[in-house]
Amino acid sequence: MTITPEQSDWFAATFTMMVDNVEQVVLGKRHVIELAFTTMVSEGHLLLEDYPGTGKTSLARAMSQTVQGISTRIQFTPDLLPGDVTGITVYDQKTGEFEFHSGPIFANVVLADEINRASPKTQSALLEAMEEGNVTVDGVTRSTGVPFLVIATQNPIEQAGTYRLPEAQLDRFMMKASLGYPDLAATIRILEGTADVRHELAPVITPQALVSMSDIARGVFVNPLVYDYIGRLVEATRRARQVRMGVSVRGARALTKTAKTWAVAHGRTFVTPDDVKALADQVLAHRMVLDPEAEFDGVTASAVIGQILLDVVPPSRSDLA
Repeated sequence: MTITPEQSDWFAATFTMMVDNVEQVVLGKRHVIELAFTTMVSEGHLLLEDYPGTGKTSLARAMSQTVQGISTRIQFTPDLLPGDVTGITVYDQKTGEFEFHSGPIFANVVLADEINRASPKTQSALLEAMEEGNVTVDGVTRSTGVPFLVIATQNPIEQAGTYRLPEAQLDRFMMKASLGYPDLAATIRILEGTADVRHELAPVITPQALVSMSDIARGVFVNPLVYDYIGRLVEATRRARQVRMGVSVRGARALTKTAKTWAVAHGRTFVTPDDVKALADQVLAHRMVLDPEAEFDGVTASAVIGQILLDVVPPSRSDLA
């Protein structure tokens, strides 16, 4: 299905309104907000690696209010159990039947705070929900609903008492980003009280309309040469000297889906190589496992992606015409 210019215009205008709405409470972080909504519309999940107090909870709450959805927050701790995330079945003595008590995973935006503090068993409770949008408890499968976005956070400086996320789980996150501290102007606005970071936002669209945006994004045209470019980028991550494990096919699909959303969010009905370049670091870097010697030498996954973008030649405009 090819999208029409009218659909593209409506999508771009709505996307801008959503970002503007959230930026009222998450100040000076427009690019990260755009990445978060791109992930949401692309039906993926977001990993935020950031310091405490940078507005991660505010971002999740503001996004859910913008799409007229429900948000929940799960504080991951070493004693958190899988049932605390998914919900449990409880025997009701009055009725003589088992009754399911849903967990906080049943929401439109789920903030999984400090996800690496929970045990791998509890972390894995998220995997089915993130991949399939379902939760299975006692043999019964239940849908989490749509839209469904997990925003997981982890602290980059405090590693004591944490469990590193396994590669299989990192691969489930469509993007990895960082909010960072607000700039001086935004900080002053917060201190003066002119920016109420706890302000209740008016909804911009309904959950059903967001699903329609996802349908439109899937219809964005991708030239075969752009598919080839994405494939060559992914292949390059597997051949890079500093990389022990490159990007999976799931990563290539994630880059394609997000590039489609990014393109139509900026008013185009087709994907350009620049759309791919704009998202390559956030989509691909966290999926790679670097060689230990390279890590010891200070090499980062983002630096490897940057070099790959320089080495792999994108298709020219004349080729795409």
